[in-house]
Amino acid sequence: MIPAAPTGEQHTIQAAGFTAVVTEVGAGLRALAHQGRPLVLDYPADRAPVGSAGLPLLPWPNRIDGGRYAFDGEERQLALTEPKYGNAAHGFTRTLPWRLESRDGGSVRLALRLFPQPGYPHVLDLSAGYRLAEDGLTVEISAVNAGATAAPYGFGAHPYLTLGEPVDGAVLELPAAERLDVDDRKIPVGRRDVTGTPYDFRTARPIGDLALDTAFTGLARDADGRVRVRLTGAGGAPGVELWAGEGVEWLQLFTGDTLAEPYRRAGLAVEPMSCPPDAFRSGEGVIRLEPGARAVHRFGIRPC
Repeated sequence: MIPAAPTGEQHTIQAAGFTAVVTEVGAGLRALAHQGRPLVLDYPADRAPVGSAGLPLLPWPNRIDGGRYAFDGEERQLALTEPKYGNAAHGFTRTLPWRLESRDGGSVRLALRLFPQPGYPHVLDLSAGYRLAEDGLTVEISAVNAGATAAPYGFGAHPYLTLGEPVDGAVLELPAAERLDVDDRKIPVGRRDVTGTPYDFRTARPIGDLALDTAFTGLARDADGRVRVRLTGAGGAPGVELWAGEGVEWLQLFTGDTLAEPYRRAGLAVEPMSCPPDAFRSGEGVIRLEPGARAVHRFGIRPC
């Protein structure tokens, strides 16, 4: 008997010199390469994702303090999926199997009907589409409220960009003017201007030994409305770029200091998010999905 992969069926797509692998479990991006050069931190097919690598985070990203929040006057309690800190983290869909909706040589789309969960009495129809083209990988995540009552919703994703070497020597360009301070349980306690601090990467510079597990906002967008984060090698060596479209107001950056070897600081998680950490409690950036309403978010990865 051939053992089943922990992430289920592996969907490989190829186009324009790019190859990507998308998993059945979690609808995650397990691998992405251009002309054989890895652009994201991948992991073997016979193990689970490392540090939530490549996974959509739905129906909320990041953490909810104590898993408790209120919506439309109802107090709710989510399962505490980050027991170390006593938080609910990264939604429900990372470990669920998604069904194949469509596929051709260069694209694949997976779908999931998320039924009510403890603390989240809603039904969502979720879709994760991955498309390769000359301009790289485009990811489209959508959610439709298939239930009878309004639902809170937030989008997030967890790709790790990589240069194939430790991030210490990588040069980061991040057009973000503010960051969040957090407490020892990673719950926000306030915003800070990045000007004059080690967290200001609006002018590209090396990451060095800085440890990041930090949410950034105040994002500057290019003329096409996209925000772009670039990771390049010292001396202008080839790099990788993540762009995010409309509705992405936050980026969580994580240097992977808590990951086990050989993944520790081997890549930089650049996590597009529609809302900040603890949003279900604060209400900031939370999308109110009325019955039948749809929310769509897009991001992409390409060499630079």
